[in-house]
Amino acid sequence: MIHYKIYPTTMGQAVIAADTQGLVALRFPTETRPWQAPPDWQRGASALTDRAAAQLAEYLAGERLNFDLPLNPPGTEFQCRVWEALQSIPYGETRSYRQQAEALGNLKAIRAVARANGANPIAIVIPCHRVIGADGSLTGYAGGLEMKARLLTLEGARFADQPRLI
Repeated sequence: MIHYKIYPTTMGQAVIAADTQGLVALRFPTETRPWQAPPDWQRGASALTDRAAAQLAEYLAGERLNFDLPLNPPGTEFQCRVWEALQSIPYGETRSYRQQAEALGNLKAIRAVARANGANPIAIVIPCHRVIGADGSLTGYAGGLEMKARLLTLEGARFADQPRLI
């Protein structure tokens, strides 16, 4: 059974969902990217969703650099490998899609890595926001480029679009 709750954050409403194995989702619904719970998910917090919400609040307040949560993202084997590699990008640093493909040992997988980043179901905790263009520019982010810029700025990361967006 997957339990979910919508929590208020400084970045807007966050949907946090977990099963008995770990977090399965952390998303920020927007007008352009609405969210609806799958029919088999049960509304209501669990100890893990509450713990994730507390850690997210600490992160957004600049008080937490790393998350300490069990994760269980639903995805293909390749997607899960990409998401695991994302977790090795340190707080405040960025990588390009090319660097992520190289870290996975397959330089030809740049586009597949980008698609897997875009399918990341656990925003922020699996830090796909730390992946930017090879030229330092911000690239797609499910929460929007403004949110991506805010997260990278919070972490003190450098990126090409920073002066214009912040």
